[in-house]
Amino acid sequence: MPWEVRTIGIISKAFDGMVAAVSPEKGLQRMAARRKMDILNSGYGNYGASQYKKSMAGWLYSGGSAREDIEDNLDVLRQRSRDLYMGVPLATGAIKTMRTNVVGRGLRLKPTIDREVLGMDTETAHALERQIEREWALWADSPDCDAARVDNFCELQQLAFMSWLMSGDCLALMPMKPRQGQPYDLRVRLIEADRLSSPGGYDTMDDHIIGGVETDSTGEVVAYHFSKYHPLSYTTAPAEWVRVPAYGEKSGRRNVIHIMTRERIDQRRGVPFLAPVIEALKQLGRYTDAELVAAVVNGLYAVFIEKQSPEDGPPIGSNVPEDEQVDADDETTIELAPGAVIDLNEGEKANGVAPGRPNSNFSGFVEAICRQIGSALEIPYELLLKTFTASYSASRGALEEAWKMFRMYRTWLATDFCQVVYEEWLAEAVAKGRIAAPGFFSDPLYKKAYSRAEWNGPARGILNPVQEVSAAEKRVKNGFSTRQSETMEMTGSDFYANVEQLKQEESKLKEVSSIATEQKPAPAAGADPPGGSGK
Repeated sequence: MPWEVRTIGIISKAFDGMVAAVSPEKGLQRMAARRKMDILNSGYGNYGASQYKKSMAGWLYSGGSAREDIEDNLDVLRQRSRDLYMGVPLATGAIKTMRTNVVGRGLRLKPTIDREVLGMDTETAHALERQIEREWALWADSPDCDAARVDNFCELQQLAFMSWLMSGDCLALMPMKPRQGQPYDLRVRLIEADRLSSPGGYDTMDDHIIGGVETDSTGEVVAYHFSKYHPLSYTTAPAEWVRVPAYGEKSGRRNVIHIMTRERIDQRRGVPFLAPVIEALKQLGRYTDAELVAAVVNGLYAVFIEKQSPEDGPPIGSNVPEDEQVDADDETTIELAPGAVIDLNEGEKANGVAPGRPNSNFSGFVEAICRQIGSALEIPYELLLKTFTASYSASRGALEEAWKMFRMYRTWLATDFCQVVYEEWLAEAVAKGRIAAPGFFSDPLYKKAYSRAEWNGPARGILNPVQEVSAAEKRVKNGFSTRQSETMEMTGSDFYANVEQLKQEESKLKEVSSIATEQKPAPAAGADPPGGSGK
């Protein structure tokens, strides 16, 4: 209350005056300390930054730069994140949900040449876009685009995105390697995040090389350092590192693609997608395993037998035959079979076994934790567990929120990976004369105009097709969207390709209809017309 505060203030001032009278030096110290307290207890000092509130007293915290908070902990985060993916179903589901909705079968190229800059008419630009699509498919749809010659470009996207989700970042080199029967020499070589590391395993004290990323005095990334072998492999070869410049000194060509997202200024390496929820996922996995084992073990017990006198023989049905035991060499374990009958000695009585398994509260508790995990990952609970049991409006709202996040990551992946590779490929195609693009190498504006493209991925799920199609028609009619955009959103296909296909189908239908009309027999002379009486 105000009067209590005033009373305490008066007493404190009076006591400070008595101390100052006895010892002026101590009095000054008390005044300085009180002034410091007034400063600390203002603004955020009264709330989140309070050092004196009991609710904050037990809060242990420490902070540092991006190097101390992120880079120094990445090795543990990566390995734990991968372990969760391999062993905890919820973590596996979260990563695969991201992969399926962001990349799906792969982001597809749709060239969108800037006709205004290039001075092209619509037909010429459309013909050039179709030619670029055909040439791109010749390279991207073949494993020849992969330096390892295993995956096509869509599959490389999936692998790169999965690697980023689990490891925090993924690296890609773009070497030139000729191959028989392939007109293009560009190759994409993916490198796992662990191989990007500082020489000798130690960052430099001047912060120029952190996590294998080398920067200059202005903070610009100038080179990457790769170990020749994976640091977690069993190879006995000596550890060696290779320095790869970020850009070619003469050509300015990009040598390394670093797929990562930053959450701190001066951050050099990415954070695994599951990093904020690693503890929650691990504990939830342990709890799920414990409940499953408890339910199984309690399901093995069936009957306890009490006898008047003990027997020397083995208890009836209490043991699994030795030749069927899983761990017969371990005497500390007891193996049970379904419907085990447990024998008791004389004077012993069996207490009632009420295991309470399966736990009736299991589902509700897991659901509450999953909602928090989904919130941190921006994956709605319904989509995380694939349970759409709520109303249409609630499910639609959850999908809308999820697709905001999916689009964000799709745009990021397209910009930082797909578009970079595409521009390198297009430069080679123009240089080899397979695509005519005047001014491509002489004017950066022309190069950008030729390289402009869209990357379209899997379509959004539709809960009510009739309502969705009706809404799409209204958006197109009012100019809020285009048929091309709506086609990509709803089916993931191309509007112009659909129109061409429909033309062919309509032509075939007309041909079939005409043939059927010609073969239809004419009515016999004097016969009544269909449905007529002849009168």
